[in-house]
Amino acid sequence: MFIGHFGLALAAKKVAPAVSLGTLFLAAQLADLIWPVLVLAGVERFEIRPGITALTPLDFVHYPWSHSLAALLAWGIALGLGYRFARGASRRTGWTIAALVVSHWVLDVITHRPDMPLAPGDSHRLGLGLWNSMAATVVVEVTLFLACLAVYLHATRAVDRVGRYALAGLVAFLLAVYVANLLGPPPPSVPAVAGAALAMWLLVAWGYWIDRHRVRA
Repeated sequence: MFIGHFGLALAAKKVAPAVSLGTLFLAAQLADLIWPVLVLAGVERFEIRPGITALTPLDFVHYPWSHSLAALLAWGIALGLGYRFARGASRRTGWTIAALVVSHWVLDVITHRPDMPLAPGDSHRLGLGLWNSMAATVVVEVTLFLACLAVYLHATRAVDRVGRYALAGLVAFLLAVYVANLLGPPPPSVPAVAGAALAMWLLVAWGYWIDRHRVRA
């Protein structure tokens, strides 16, 4: 899943209005932000196998430290506690951030083939395989994203033109990338995929930029 993770981060703004959208993006996509770093370092591994699913040719061979349930529980608790004590935030805010981190595993289990690990060193892997149907994936993910976007728009308002157009630009960019991934050819190499995935950090920065120009509705 891609835009679905960003969707949950947008909706979480209603639950944790004091938390920057950039931080919510960071939490919801932490697994995919850590993953390319570990791939390039040789700690985790994936292969490109066109046809392995209808949606993506990526075969996630080994990624227990970024995508296992146990690892994301640990990452989530660490990020939630770190934010809470660094910012003096409430317990509810800390739990919201932690839950966003773990939500990545839940959404990926729905979409992935059975390749989502429970814990490092555990051979059990889960996945409901929504990616085996492109049509079903698009309906579920786009619906989730738009519903969450509606929650965000109801919970916040722009204070200037930047607040309006930066958000519109982000939504347009996310949808464009989503369509490109659906219709484009398989990626040329593993390093190319990992390198492109690192660019997701720019979307976190984009979230911080938007948040400075929007307030609670």
